[in-house]
Amino acid sequence: MKVQADVNIGLIGHVDHGKTTLTKALSGVWTDTHSEETKRGISIRLGYADIDLRKCPNCDEPMSYTTKEVCEHCGSDTDIIKKVSFVDAPGHETLMATMLSGAAIMDGAVLVIAANESCPQPQTKEHLMALDVIGVKDVIVVQNKIDIVSRERAIESYNEIKEFVKGTCAEDAPIIPVSAQHGANIDILIKALDSNIKLPRRSVRKSPLMYVARSFDINKPGSSPKKLKGGVIGGTLVQGTLRLGDTIEIRPGVDASSVKDKTSNWISLKSEIIGLEAAGQQVEKVTPGGLVGIATNLDPALTKADSLSGSVAGKEDKLPEVLFDCEMEVNLLERVVGTKEEREVSPIKLKELLMINCGTTTTIGVVTSLKGGLVHVKLKLPICVDKDTRIALSRRVGARWRLIGFGIIK
Repeated sequence: MKVQADVNIGLIGHVDHGKTTLTKALSGVWTDTHSEETKRGISIRLGYADIDLRKCPNCDEPMSYTTKEVCEHCGSDTDIIKKVSFVDAPGHETLMATMLSGAAIMDGAVLVIAANESCPQPQTKEHLMALDVIGVKDVIVVQNKIDIVSRERAIESYNEIKEFVKGTCAEDAPIIPVSAQHGANIDILIKALDSNIKLPRRSVRKSPLMYVARSFDINKPGSSPKKLKGGVIGGTLVQGTLRLGDTIEIRPGVDASSVKDKTSNWISLKSEIIGLEAAGQQVEKVTPGGLVGIATNLDPALTKADSLSGSVAGKEDKLPEVLFDCEMEVNLLERVVGTKEEREVSPIKLKELLMINCGTTTTIGVVTSLKGGLVHVKLKLPICVDKDTRIALSRRVGARWRLIGFGIIK
């Protein structure tokens, strides 16, 4: 039986609209496990949960859709119809860069909108615009928290959502009223996930390319040197196949800059794959789809605290070029979203700072030239990317970075 997920689905939306609770209602996994997340009650890092969407062969739709191995209605064994990896993105405005990194590995998305607040809230609009910018087209809208509003407010909220999504990638998306807290209408949502989010076409024959979204030191404090295990990287394989025993390269790698002469000297990392994990199981190989973990023999000091997040991994000498500066064709939005008072997006200026999200990489670029519709930027942190790749662009507006458009690498 296939272990890996078929599709990565993001849960996005404004802070405290119930994304993490919805993830738990679908998967049984509470993805806010970081200590600061538990203390503050919000998502800070990307959360992940693997789940099998199932269907009972004997019950009528939509009650036949479930995530349980045994049907809750008739007791029959259920059949797997789709394997899904959920990516729970933070909704707080200060964590937009993290959300954009998560969007890079999403094949489809569930936009969560709480019925007890007016629509759109600032980050509801910003997250939906981010899907447009990144190029995510398959979207489902969940109208959450219907258990705490009146029937009249639920209808009013529904109409607000319909008006809000006009002209966006979610214009034709189904809007499903749900109570994530009580599990109401989860079966209808599962049916929509099966029907509306298509399986992406991926190539297993191309050279492998993995977006690294997390990296870890899995050793417990005080472990003896003889028992230390190598570092682990996690993310999604967008093409190709990786197997146990393969040697991988990770770019851009680590910065071995000299503090004295301030020279930049990034060194790529190489390691044998000593372990592969998908959906919580050890496997012999991984292919595109879902979120995977790769155990390496790298020094765990190099992988701790997500220090390799934003890198790409693949076969030796087969990865894209590492760029310390780049030229791009820029497409700007009409208005800055994410704030209550929206402003027009002014043209990019010389020496302006831009936040650039490329795959799972977040870096800062300084605009060094503007010629013939092309923008040239010098990067604070390098990126590893092919030509014609789409990247998200944000600029500082007040105290926050705000999404202003996208660029195409030339």
